[in-house]
Amino acid sequence: MSDEHTHPHPHADPHPARGTVGRALRIGIGGPVGSGKTALVAALCRALAADLRLAVVTNDIYTTEDADFLLRNGVLPADRIRAVETGCCPHTAIRDDISANLDACEDLEADLGPLDLVLVESGGDNLTATFSKGLVDYQIFVVDVAGGDKVPRKGGPGVTTADLLVVNKTDLAPLVGADLSVMARDAAARRGDLPTVFLSLVQDPAATPVAEWVRTLTRHQVPA
Repeated sequence: MSDEHTHPHPHADPHPARGTVGRALRIGIGGPVGSGKTALVAALCRALAADLRLAVVTNDIYTTEDADFLLRNGVLPADRIRAVETGCCPHTAIRDDISANLDACEDLEADLGPLDLVLVESGGDNLTATFSKGLVDYQIFVVDVAGGDKVPRKGGPGVTTADLLVVNKTDLAPLVGADLSVMARDAAARRGDLPTVFLSLVQDPAATPVAEWVRTLTRHQVPA
């Protein structure tokens, strides 16, 4: 099974842009610890920064580690990255009390001027993690094959309701005995028409299918 396999095609417009009039499109990126969320954010910044006015908000419980990773890798200027230290379970800050993240998004636009896109990366959480629609317009959920091919069929709101599911680190599948065709079948059963992409940032450092999905959403955005 190739990394380009999707269900359905990720370039299809999933639905019109939601609630973005007068501000940047906001896309949340969640998933378990170690699934590759920060690496995906870095790849998207490299792929999109030349075309879009872009900023990032990261979440960690007690550190700024994810923001520091992005800064070390030079994916965006420092003034376009904000770190939120949640001090609580990651899902609380993205779903239950979104005030710190909302402030960070709004401060970025106030300081930088009109933006096209703000990526909000959650701290590492479990399969129940979802973003409040008061915070983001769309959400990407990232799982990785190292957790085994059973992960998609376990479901959970992150897997079943995210606007895009990313099955990451497909290059590790032979090493951990994960069957990508089983993961594709189970993801389709759990997600219906919602798209799933299979990705290896080792083989595709630009995260091409995810970047194209994001570009499709921004084309429908009402400019700020």
